[in-house]
Amino acid sequence: MPPVITAFESSPDRGRGLARDMRVRWALEETGQPYDVRLLSFEAMKQPAHLALHPFGQIPTFEEGELALFESGAIVLHLAGRHAGLLPDDANARARAIAWMFAAVNTVEPPIVELSMAGIVERGKPWYEARLPMLQNRVRTRLDQLSSRLGDAEWLDGAFSAGDLMMVSVLLRLRSSGLLDDYPKLSAYVTRGEARPGYRRAFAAQLAVFTGKPAG
Repeated sequence: MPPVITAFESSPDRGRGLARDMRVRWALEETGQPYDVRLLSFEAMKQPAHLALHPFGQIPTFEEGELALFESGAIVLHLAGRHAGLLPDDANARARAIAWMFAAVNTVEPPIVELSMAGIVERGKPWYEARLPMLQNRVRTRLDQLSSRLGDAEWLDGAFSAGDLMMVSVLLRLRSSGLLDDYPKLSAYVTRGEARPGYRRAFAAQLAVFTGKPAG
């Protein structure tokens, strides 16, 4: 039986590929693994059956045999460790790729999520306009650092890896803000990620949930 992942029945991102099941779908597509998807309503995500899989009532989860995982980064790392295509064979390069995975979710993503959430829940509040430059500058600091490290390289550390998969997924959350436009090297990096066949298949599958039309 193929593994089963969970995803939004009705995603807040309206099919733009930003929901975190996209990262898991992409990893499965990159490694050529078949999978099934169980769609959940927001109500179902808070019910005991799902909370047994994800204690925080979120998506995605991953089930394969007796193994159940939550957290997109942990799931991608599990897949990368079991299947070829997302981690280098060299031990040191493999460790660096994993470090970039952690950097994506622990260092780069938090200020991006804070900025996007402020735009959703604080817009219109009297303090929002005064707070916005500070939030944007926090993101720019990380983008400055990341762009400097990437330089003219195609990927973060040699060949494409799970580190790039996670970092591209995180940076995509900035597209609507326009901040990424000020970083041509990072914009090109994200475009390269989106051009990968595995990404395109994963995106089409996630978009199909929103449109109600079969992927492909």
